[in-house]
Amino acid sequence: MDALHKPGEFVNLNNRVLIVDDEVGVCLLLKEWLTETGFTCQTALSGDEALGILQEHEIDAIISDLSMPGVSGLDLLTKVRQAYPHTAFLMATGVGDIGLAVEAMKQGADDYLMKPFQLDAVVASVARALEMRRLERELEDYRTRLEERVDERTGQLQAALEHIGQIYDETLEALGAALDLKDGDTAGHARRVTRYCMEIAKVMGCSQEQMRQLKRGAYLHDIGKIAIPDAILLKPAKLMPEEMSVMSAHAYSGYEVVGGISFLAEAAEIVLTHHERYDGSGYPQGLMGDEIPLGARIFAVADALDAMTSDRPYRRALPFAAAREEIRQQSGRQFDPHVVEAFFSLPEHIWGEIRLEVAESRPSPRAVNIGKLPPSAKRISSVGTRFDLLHRNGPLN
Repeated sequence: MDALHKPGEFVNLNNRVLIVDDEVGVCLLLKEWLTETGFTCQTALSGDEALGILQEHEIDAIISDLSMPGVSGLDLLTKVRQAYPHTAFLMATGVGDIGLAVEAMKQGADDYLMKPFQLDAVVASVARALEMRRLERELEDYRTRLEERVDERTGQLQAALEHIGQIYDETLEALGAALDLKDGDTAGHARRVTRYCMEIAKVMGCSQEQMRQLKRGAYLHDIGKIAIPDAILLKPAKLMPEEMSVMSAHAYSGYEVVGGISFLAEAAEIVLTHHERYDGSGYPQGLMGDEIPLGARIFAVADALDAMTSDRPYRRALPFAAAREEIRQQSGRQFDPHVVEAFFSLPEHIWGEIRLEVAESRPSPRAVNIGKLPPSAKRISSVGTRFDLLHRNGPLN
């Protein structure tokens, strides 16, 4: 044995080698050499026998003769690569079969050995092939762990984003409740309208993102009324034309407030257009038909339903049946016919159930003494009153 290569220099004692050759002498020679070097060896006299051994035992490396009757070396290589991709494979060939040996390398062999064998070359080739397969397994394991880590981090990020989104929506819901807070007459308006919108949007097949933006827009639809002067906002009588003009500007004011927030960009469109009418007679832009965002068209029906079925200082609430009939009459004029169709596909009792759920899930507005609140809070609480006056001075929505 060459003094440059001591037994076990290239390998650890757990490496198991399968030697496949139809010549018994070749098998015994290689087994003797490799065993002395530190490998654990088995032999097979055919490709079929080798496949049987592979089914019964774990093998780290295979040295196979290229030319064998039955299952040839190339056939064995193909089957091994399919079933045992991490097993090192070396092809043994004579001088005249160099071309086939190169072809075997192309098909997945790790190396080829020339007959007659030289011990150093055999040991070095086997060790090199085993090391390459080991590194491949480590790389695959690392890639798998990395993918799992990425999936884990992605899941954590997604959960965090969803949590942030939930906090945003809860904040917007609270703001919407503050905007319609008053002495009980319109309390719960934002929540009811939002729930009504969600039911209609489901029937219309809106996506989760569309529903999310519609929900946000519904909560914030009247946020622009914060900018209306108290002299107009708190006026108990019918508004004059110039006062109505100021009041009507709340859609633009709300859009300016919300439009600067990136995650509310689509909701801001609903804030801007929630007083538009399907026939083009609404405000502030006089949009008509599909020019009005779908969310705003859905909101218009939900808002009108809540306005008609809520008590006002100047009238009692209408029954849901009467409100539904009024919405039917306004289809194609105030409301999008497709939205009206979706609205009527829902059972009438669902609207009353939503109103009851909202009433039961909020604290009584009488528990808050508006007179003891600071001026800023009084200003917010007065928004609902002017919302009523808008309905009294003009269209339902």
